[in-house]
Amino acid sequence: MSAAMIENRFKRGLATGRCQFGLWTTLSTAFATEVVAGAGFDWLCLDTEHSPADPLTILPQLQCLAGYPTVSAWVRPAANDAVLIKRMLDAGAQTLLIPMVNTAEEARAAVAATRYPPEGIRGVSGLTRATRFGRIEGYMAGAAEEICVIAQIETGAAVDALESIAAVPGIDALFVGPADLAASLGYGADQAHPDLRATVIDTLGRIRAAGKPAGLLTGDKVLQAMALEAGVDFLGLGVDVGLLARAAEALRRGAEGL
Repeated sequence: MSAAMIENRFKRGLATGRCQFGLWTTLSTAFATEVVAGAGFDWLCLDTEHSPADPLTILPQLQCLAGYPTVSAWVRPAANDAVLIKRMLDAGAQTLLIPMVNTAEEARAAVAATRYPPEGIRGVSGLTRATRFGRIEGYMAGAAEEICVIAQIETGAAVDALESIAAVPGIDALFVGPADLAASLGYGADQAHPDLRATVIDTLGRIRAAGKPAGLLTGDKVLQAMALEAGVDFLGLGVDVGLLARAAEALRRGAEGL
C-alpha cells in the first residue's frame, strides 16, 4: 500500500508573509510535548542540544505531534553532524535547526547531510519512519522538497559570514540565537543589552535582505516587539522548562499572603 509524501507545513508557511510563532520544548517527553501541542503555536522546536533528548525521545515526540495537524515539528540536532542529522531525518523530522553554523562551508555540510547522493551524503534506508516504512513512492527523489534546513547564527563569526551562509543552496532560512550571540560578542548573559538588541535587529534585516526568511528565539518582550516591527518571519516566544519554572515560582510566592 502506497502513501503520499508528507508536506512540510512550516516550510510552506515561510512563503506566506505571516510570522509563524513557536515554542522550544526541552522537557524531552511526548507527554510534555502533547501538553503544549494544542496551545496554538505554529511550530515546536524539539531541542536535543540543550536538553536530555536523543533520537529515542524525539521519536515519540514526533509521533505525538503527528496527531496535531496545525503545529509543525522542528528538531535541533545537538551538533552540525551528519550522523545526528541522518537519524533525525529517518525518524521523520522535516525541519532541522542546525546549531553553530559559522561559515558557508559548515552550511554546505549541513545541507549535504540532508540530501541523498549524488547531491549529498545522507545514508539510504527504504524502511524508515520518514518513508512510512517503504510506503512513500519516490521518497528519495522528493524528500528534499519537504526538508527545511535552518542555519543558526549565534556567533560574531556567523554574523560576519551571514551573506555567504545565506547564499548556500539548500539553506531555507536563518535563525538568530541571542544567548550564544550575546556571549560571543562580550555581553555575557545580558540578552537585554541595547547594543545586543540592535545587533539582533540588524542581523534579521540582513538575513531578509539576502533573500531568506529570518527567525529568532527570545523571551524579551522588548526584543520580540522590535523583531515583529522588523518583519521577522518566525519567532520563538519561550521555552517549556522556563514556563514551568517561572509559573511554579509565582505560584509559591502567591501563597505567602494566604
